[in-house]
Amino acid sequence: MRTHGWSGATPADDDEAIARILDAAKRRIDLVGKDFGISEVAKDVGVTRQTVYRYFPSTDALLFATSVSEVGPFLDGLAKHVHDIHDPADAVVEGLAHTLERLPHEKYLSLVLTPGKASAFSAGVTSDMAMSVGRSLLERFNVDWVGVGIVDDDLDGLVEFMLRIFQSLVIDPGRPPHQGRELRTFLRRWVAPAISGTVPASPSPPSTRQQPTKRAAQSRTGRKARVAR
Repeated sequence: MRTHGWSGATPADDDEAIARILDAAKRRIDLVGKDFGISEVAKDVGVTRQTVYRYFPSTDALLFATSVSEVGPFLDGLAKHVHDIHDPADAVVEGLAHTLERLPHEKYLSLVLTPGKASAFSAGVTSDMAMSVGRSLLERFNVDWVGVGIVDDDLDGLVEFMLRIFQSLVIDPGRPPHQGRELRTFLRRWVAPAISGTVPASPSPPSTRQQPTKRAAQSRTGRKARVAR
């Protein structure tokens, strides 16, 4: 990290430097939306463009990082929304549908996660950061993942599956766009079976029919013999 610039107050480390750049990006977003460049952010922070580029190689990358930095409160709200859903397939369907519906109302997330603005997200849909966010989301769901047999690699696979479905619907919502009840019907018809199919079937309950006792078996044998006569 360079020691000059920063409006005379050098960050203690790279984490603080990144936090300052993201804060400056948020202020720009509040003023003009996504129509700003690295130069404006660098000026606000008090550094050169090259310094900002060391942390964020492009404006898209900066927008994506800014959006992700605000994802915590959104995930909390989503987890609250699906709290009463315990079935894994139903929780994923409603989670996807609710996220797609809320995006236009999320000031930071909507910058990169809406049709026509998803280039940064599209390039990193399975990045470590995206996978981490997805895993954090599933762990907030009120679903007993261990109890339904979706753990470890299977849970990571489900995260990737969700991200890819989500990416597709963000880039091309459909013609006409899937929304409301129709969106949920579509997801329930095509996405839910893929998730339900990964849940091991419950073992058949033991038969409650009792085996005949020796005396009962002998009694039936005797009756058959009398009938034969």
